[in-house]
Amino acid sequence: MDVEVTNVSSHGFWLLIGETERLVSVKAFPWFREASIAQLMNVKLPSPHHLYWPDLDVDLAVESLDHRERYPLVSQARPKRLKPAPATVKEPRVVYKRIRRRRRGSAAGR
Repeated sequence: MDVEVTNVSSHGFWLLIGETERLVSVKAFPWFREASIAQLMNVKLPSPHHLYWPDLDVDLAVESLDHRERYPLVSQARPKRLKPAPATVKEPRVVYKRIRRRRRGSAAGR
């Protein structure tokens, strides 16, 4: 049995395992969120029930793609914070101090 990545989108990617195509959602499997296409394409099927991405060091049971509720996600890695897009970056707010000037002839100046 072979495994092949057939399509990639921002929502996930599709794997053809044997004759069955399955969606691997990045929402359900966050390890793939920041993976490159080359890393996703390098997938192995060491056994009919086991998927492995050596570049990402990710192992998945084939059945977990169909029944996620039976396989809770477990990871020792902390999720990376995504950087905001350049258009949404806010510039630091500049605070201007109001300079008070004494008026000639005021009570403070006498």
